[in-house]
Amino acid sequence: MSLVRATGTLAISNLTDQALRVRAVEAASTYDGEMLVQITRAYMTTASRKGARTSSKTLDAYALAVRDFVPWAQDNGVQLLRPGRRDGGRYVAQLQTRPTLGRGKTGTLSASTVAQYVAGVRALYRALRWAGATEAQPFEDAHVPPDPTPGIVKNPPYMAEIDAVLAQCEPRLAALLLLCAHAGLRVSEALGLKLTEIEGARLTVHGKGGKIRRVPLGQRVRAALAGLPPVSTDGRLFDWNYAQATYQMQKAFRAAGYGHVWRGFHAARKHSGTRLYSATRDFTRVGLFLGHSSVDTTRRYVAVQDDDVASEVEFF
Repeated sequence: MSLVRATGTLAISNLTDQALRVRAVEAASTYDGEMLVQITRAYMTTASRKGARTSSKTLDAYALAVRDFVPWAQDNGVQLLRPGRRDGGRYVAQLQTRPTLGRGKTGTLSASTVAQYVAGVRALYRALRWAGATEAQPFEDAHVPPDPTPGIVKNPPYMAEIDAVLAQCEPRLAALLLLCAHAGLRVSEALGLKLTEIEGARLTVHGKGGKIRRVPLGQRVRAALAGLPPVSTDGRLFDWNYAQATYQMQKAFRAAGYGHVWRGFHAARKHSGTRLYSATRDFTRVGLFLGHSSVDTTRRYVAVQDDDVASEVEFF
């Protein structure tokens, strides 16, 4: 009897337990990175905590990690189904000393990038255990040191840049920037916005992990959205993908004289978090506005002055 090679997430998920195990063992034994990516995707979308709600961004990041780890394992004599107890630490160590390939960057991979790669490979081994191919957990004790520099320091919010850049934006691009910088949306949430989701001064946001939240819209955001005709029959207001939106916004930043400070759309989202915290002094309310499930996450979006409590302690 010959086995039909199943490809694709759905096909793998529909395999019998025995066929899935055979497929996973075969892929691991031959260092078939693409099949291992598919097995990891199948696990993430059918058996992980978030299941089918796992974001495409997470799936892509984990796929990148698997494609990196599998060749490394092959080149370094690691048997994927029977790894040594120190192999996880070896992989983490080489990630920490690997030169970064980012444009204009020097040094080694950032701590966050290392953590992302390791998270992806841990998902691979959860997938292999799910498939019945191995019980190995080579990264169970692998330590990934945290980045000592807070994210809000490495990537602070845009502040004065926002108004200057808005002056260089055509109306649709200005609306996108305001949705991130004033309404606190992730760029993926903003790019997926439909006209039917805007109800007066409120916006229904379909956010990360399938969560839905209602976001208040300030005057400037409402005015920017009011004059925008939809770009598709289903009412979408933007027809850019992430790369296209980034290209357009980088041009606007350069035109405003701020090309050297472009740090992506997330710094605009931090602008809204920082301004709202300055007005409310309440991380919980800011977190609800931004769609965070944890206040600890919100703290990483708010720039607080070092002497923020100076007036409070003056007369201690």
